[in-house]
Amino acid sequence: MSAQAAAPKPKLADVVAGISVALVLVPQSMAYAELAGMPPHHGLFAATVPLIAAAFLASSPYVQTGPVAVTALLSLAALTSLATPQSPEYVGLAALLALVVGVVRLVIGLVGGGAISYLMSQPVIRGFTAAAALLIVASALPQVVGVVSGGSIGEALWDAVRSPDQWRTEALIVSAVTAVLILGGKKLHRLFPGVLVAVVFGIGYASLSHYGSPTIGEVPRVIVPPLSLDVPWARLPELLVPGAIIALVGFAEVTSLAQTFAQQTRTPWDPSKELRAQGVANLASGLVAGFPVGGSFSRSAINKASGARTRWSGAFTGLAVLLFLPFASVLSPLPKAVLGTIIVVGVLELLDPRPLVAIWKQSRLQAIVGFATFGLTLWMAPHVENAILAGIALALGVHVWREQAFEVEARSEGDTLVLTPEGVIWFGSAPLFRRALVQELAARPSAKRVVIDLSHVGRIDLTGALALQDVVERAREVEMPVSFAEIPAHAERILGRVCTEVPRAAHLEDANSERE
Repeated sequence: MSAQAAAPKPKLADVVAGISVALVLVPQSMAYAELAGMPPHHGLFAATVPLIAAAFLASSPYVQTGPVAVTALLSLAALTSLATPQSPEYVGLAALLALVVGVVRLVIGLVGGGAISYLMSQPVIRGFTAAAALLIVASALPQVVGVVSGGSIGEALWDAVRSPDQWRTEALIVSAVTAVLILGGKKLHRLFPGVLVAVVFGIGYASLSHYGSPTIGEVPRVIVPPLSLDVPWARLPELLVPGAIIALVGFAEVTSLAQTFAQQTRTPWDPSKELRAQGVANLASGLVAGFPVGGSFSRSAINKASGARTRWSGAFTGLAVLLFLPFASVLSPLPKAVLGTIIVVGVLELLDPRPLVAIWKQSRLQAIVGFATFGLTLWMAPHVENAILAGIALALGVHVWREQAFEVEARSEGDTLVLTPEGVIWFGSAPLFRRALVQELAARPSAKRVVIDLSHVGRIDLTGALALQDVVERAREVEMPVSFAEIPAHAERILGRVCTEVPRAAHLEDANSERE
């Protein structure tokens, strides 16, 4: 059957689900645009064509693509030192960053590298997301209380906290009602459009009460998003590393979503295919003056609960937002307090400390990695991408240190020295094995042959196999025969290529019988 014949056909349920998600996405996309340092209406651009493009390649029928909080924060971190937020230069850099993210994800997906999504250390991800949630709340707090502030996230938070006398009562009222509508609405029914109702309330309140706190302001009337590749290409080298980080960290969120849905519905999911879909979505976002996009937990849950059946539900969401664009100016009176509260409520679940506490109970060493990433993210803000790199380096360091834990048990059976290495034989532990052999031979001068029992070896890499071959060759120089026993299946291939002339036996008893 061809791929085209196998492609799912859109259903009426997908239309309903797509429109349901769009009602939430319109205000969310503008809120996350603000978080990313973009003019709010550019969030609408990132919520149109990218979703339609992703639908053609998506693997999961439920994952909804578009602006998301963590990716928006990472975008702000990457761009805030390169240009003034919301300036034309900043907008151009954001579009270029989306193109970089798109290319990275698309290339990894095309080479079938979807498995890379499983390689992100959970302690690093959980530590980062918890700290990122705090930073997101801090960035939104000035909007929630109605304080106008510029500068970094820390400066904006400090300006808001140190001047409670400047808090606007009307902004606090709007924020409180917005939070009640969104959180309370979920308790009434999982599909209650709390975000939409909050937006309608905010616009009505601002229009009727001579609202004096910050609002979205003028929203340009646009029929379709602008299509252009006029971006600052000369600044591309500065965005390569941040783009790669966003591509990988952001996709870890999508992976978690898709795997959960796949398990719940017992349907297959292809990470490489999803990577290609996410790559195309980001390329489309860059083309329409958007910013990096990813998969949304909340909107994907709404999509599934609304009855979505195929991947085309995302396309209907994008189409619905696209049809709304010419009328987006109705959002001009919307208080920014509503947008700020939408952001805060959207990341409340990420503030849950229990995942990190659970890691502490399971492995204190891994928990230290998670808490260190958490602290580094807060300390290095706004350049949180550096904290991720530091967390990854720390996780790798812990992994290397643990694999360095290598022991060799030695015993004599007549004139045979039996060595049983325990752990992983790789380039870090290979010298330890050589040293152990020399020490044991020196301690047992009567030994005439060596048997290496590999039954307790977890893995052997090329350097480890070469080290074993070196042991054999050195032993030959002093006429000391060496053989292998209990070779695990995973080591057969590499040893067969490297140690081609080494005798081997299926079991240790067989190796011992050779001397008789």
